[in-house]
This record gives sequence, C-alpha cells and structure tokens, in this order.
Amino acid sequence: MADAEVIPIGTGGRPGRGTGNARPSKASRTLAGGSSRPKSRRTSKPSDAGGADETPDPGEIPVRETRPPTTTEDRGPTSGITPSEWLAAFQAGAGQVFGNDWEPRLAEFLAFLRRRLTGEYEVDQFGFDPEVAERLLLASLRPLAEKWFRIEVRGTENIPGEGGALVVSNHSGTLPVDTLMTLFTIHEQTGRFLRPLGADLVFRMPFVSSLARKGGSTLACNEDAERMLTGGELVGVWPEGFKGIGKPFTERYKLQRFGRGGFVAAALRTGVPIVPLSVVGAEEIYPLIGNVPALARLLGIPYVPITPFFPWLGPLGMVPLPSKWLMEFGEPIRTDEYDEGAADDPMLVFNVTDQVRETIQQSLYALLVQRSSVWR
Repeated sequence: MADAEVIPIGTGGRPGRGTGNARPSKASRTLAGGSSRPKSRRTSKPSDAGGADETPDPGEIPVRETRPPTTTEDRGPTSGITPSEWLAAFQAGAGQVFGNDWEPRLAEFLAFLRRRLTGEYEVDQFGFDPEVAERLLLASLRPLAEKWFRIEVRGTENIPGEGGALVVSNHSGTLPVDTLMTLFTIHEQTGRFLRPLGADLVFRMPFVSSLARKGGSTLACNEDAERMLTGGELVGVWPEGFKGIGKPFTERYKLQRFGRGGFVAAALRTGVPIVPLSVVGAEEIYPLIGNVPALARLLGIPYVPITPFFPWLGPLGMVPLPSKWLMEFGEPIRTDEYDEGAADDPMLVFNVTDQVRETIQQSLYALLVQRSSVWR
C-alpha cells in the first residue's frame, strides 16, 4: 500500500499535473455549467462544390450589431415626441375625462378666473354673488341632490317666471340641508335664484356667513325681505325656524308654529304671491333622538343633536342618510287683492298665515301616502 500511486479525482493522469491535455476534463466542464463539448466559432464551411457555405455552425456564437451610444437627449422625457403629438394626446385625454365639450368649458372656467382676479364681477347690496352661487355652491350640490336624495319635483309651473314671489316651506332635518336642496332645485328647474332669509346664527359663523351672503342669503327681517320682493327677487322663508329642524323624530312631518306671520305681512305690503312648498324626505336624513340642552346653552346654539350615528361614529355620523325626497310647489296664494294697509291687520295676517300652514301640512300628508318607501 505504501507504493500505491494517488491520482486526484477528475484528472485521469499523474498527481498534481492533470492529464496534460489542453482540453479541460469532463468533470471540470460539468462543474463550470458548460456543455460536454466546447462550441467552436466558425465563420464559414467549405461546401462540396468548392464554394463557401453561408449556413452558420450550430455552435457558432452570433455577433451582435453595434449601436451608437445613448446620449442624454435620447433619455429625456420629451425625446422623440413632437409638440403636435403632445397636443393630440392632451386633447384625447381631456375628452375622455371631461367629455367632448371640454374646450368651451375650459374657456368659461378661465374667463371666470380672469374676472375674479381682475374684480370684473358684480355683487348686489346684500352681498349676493351670482357667479359664486352658480359655479361653486349650486354646482357642488348637484351630486347630492341627483344621486343621493334623488329629488322628485312637482308643481314648478307654480313658481313665477319673473317678478317678486315668496316661497314658504316646512323645515326639517336636524341640519338645514333642505334649504340648500331648495336653492338647487329652483335654480335647476326655473333658472331663478332663490334668496333665503336666514337666522342670525348663520351670520355669526365666520366662514358660513360669507358663503351664505355670496349664495344669496340675507337676515330674516321684514325690511330686507320687502326690499328684495319689491326688487323682483324670489325670496324663500322657513317659518318654523330651529323648532322645525330640531324637533324629535317622533314628531316628524308635524308642522310647528309659524311664528307671528312676519313673512305674510311682507308679502301683503309688496303684493307678491305666496308659493307654499312641501318637502318630504328631509326628516329621515338625521333622525333626532336626543338633545343636550346644557351643552347647547354653553355653546350658544339652539340644540346639540343626538342621532343613531352621531356622536357615536364621530365625523362619519354627520353623513346624511340617502332618503328619497319629494318636493311639491303648491298653487300660489295671491296677496294683491287685499286692500292697502292689510298688513297692519293682525287678524288678517293670522288667517293668511294659518292658510299657508294648513296648505303645506295637507300636502305633506298626501306626499307621505304617495311615497312608497323612505329610501326609494
């Protein structure tokens, strides 16, 4: 055993020197990941006819074509794209997102911005800004009115096409969402702007006050109401006030007291018609099941509402429920047939006020019977 020759595995030859061949062993080629036979590079192969055979050998490594080096301009985001191609791509994308009429809409928007920046717009003596009301306030209410509440409107022919008129409506919903929906509906159906008479609390709130003024609201007082009615405006009033929107859910669609009839006196003095409006659906958007009077007095607000979802779900509880809304404008009640000075007769004012209230109440009952479900 001492004279035995030790040959390393895979060499097949003398120890430490391999086989002595230039070609690597089969084991070495296997470990290197190559094939068992090396690939030779040949450019041509003589044919039997004595010419060059252009068919490459299967083991031949193809030669790649060389390309010029890539420059910084070739790697830029606008490389190879002309301005006309960018314009065509922008037009196609805008058409897909905004519709085929996107160009005139864009032109109108740019003109609107120019007027706002240069101050070339009009605001009346009450702070009403028609452009802000139409393009900002009413436009933002469209999805809520059409998709969420799915408002069905009746009797819009009873709204005068021009001249002063007083729209009197029931009030409900914990928050005055019905006021906003009435603004949108009247403008959508008739093209006229409704000028709401708001409580003084609205005009004490920093941001809300400015937006309410620009949207057409003014303080609920007889002087302002008579000036707008005399000027041919369409004025809206909700005589129930906070008692209407803040009543418990168990008293839904039961009208509260209509105040002292100040709106009727304003209509009698100006001789404009009174259009009763009945709204069904607003009572269910925030079902009021409780109140916190102590906290309300501390905050200086009429009530702190408690609903099935607020304040338990936080801000999410302020999302209104998607109830089905019905709006019906009743036949106008004329006031121009009364004698001059009728507004100073308390009994006459009370009778007309009661007539308007009863008309709205009976219309509410009829609409509730016609509505098949709260949600559709």
